[in-house]
Amino acid sequence: MDAVPTIDLAPWFHGDEPARAEVAARVDAALREIGFLVITGHGVPAALRADIRAAARRFFALPEETKRAYAVTIGERGWLPPGVEANGYAEGTPTPPDLKETFAVGAHEPVGDPEIDAEWFLPNVWPGEVPELERLLTEYLERMRALSNGLLELCAAALGLAPGFFTSRADHPSYTLNINRYPPLSQVGPPEPGQFRIGPHTDFGTVTVLDRQDGVGGLQVYSEKAGWVNTPYVEDSFTINVGDLLARWTGDRWKSNRHRVLPPDPSAPDEELVSLIFFYECNPDAVISSVPAPVGRVEHEPVRAHDYLLGKLNAITVG
Repeated sequence: MDAVPTIDLAPWFHGDEPARAEVAARVDAALREIGFLVITGHGVPAALRADIRAAARRFFALPEETKRAYAVTIGERGWLPPGVEANGYAEGTPTPPDLKETFAVGAHEPVGDPEIDAEWFLPNVWPGEVPELERLLTEYLERMRALSNGLLELCAAALGLAPGFFTSRADHPSYTLNINRYPPLSQVGPPEPGQFRIGPHTDFGTVTVLDRQDGVGGLQVYSEKAGWVNTPYVEDSFTINVGDLLARWTGDRWKSNRHRVLPPDPSAPDEELVSLIFFYECNPDAVISSVPAPVGRVEHEPVRAHDYLLGKLNAITVG
């Protein structure tokens, strides 16, 4: 499989058992071969995502000195300015900083463990200049968590495991929503050699739920046979991929695959894109052990989610 398939989840959510089994089998095949799929029939309103983009664009259009009051670093809540992140370092590929700026929110209800709370459950920051962001993103986070849990239940079915196999260790999970703005070429100028909107990397958690816009400088996924291939853009869809933690959990049955976002292209100098990227993980104190054979293929050493994910985040932080 050298292309990212599109799978309608409506039969999984609303169909009979044979229809659900067919969806689960298609998901297993996609995640084994390329680690990505595009889903439709997910039930998240397009209007909500459009409203979030409009509000986010108003935030990103604020003067830099205004946004600077909300500036943070990777893993925190607020504005990540251009130049603070280089995702290629996560796989050991030195690259210039990614060509983007980000507004980040996420899980914020503490568990009472100071070490865990300080990393994964920080209070969200809501810019007073764009007050509607709080309402919109609070709803979106709820919908993304529900969808991600549904995807993990689908993943369990795809492997012949109990429905709560994954979600039982995600009753107080960490998660982050990054709203990424990819500025146009006319604003940032020609990219440096090896510079991308997001450099080549794998994601770190369980599942990633991406709402993207169509564009020339878009998302590519790595195929061992075909090299870098474009991910299809389907109206009113999400792009889903496996993160490193879920790949380990499945004993590398499923692939946490490399992907990147191309730099702005001279053929579209004014192209500006905004992506909504929800990174779902699990309980930070969960110890993740590989599913044994015959489902799993590799038995990894057990890891605590907190330790594993923190190491990954530190690797991509510039400075």
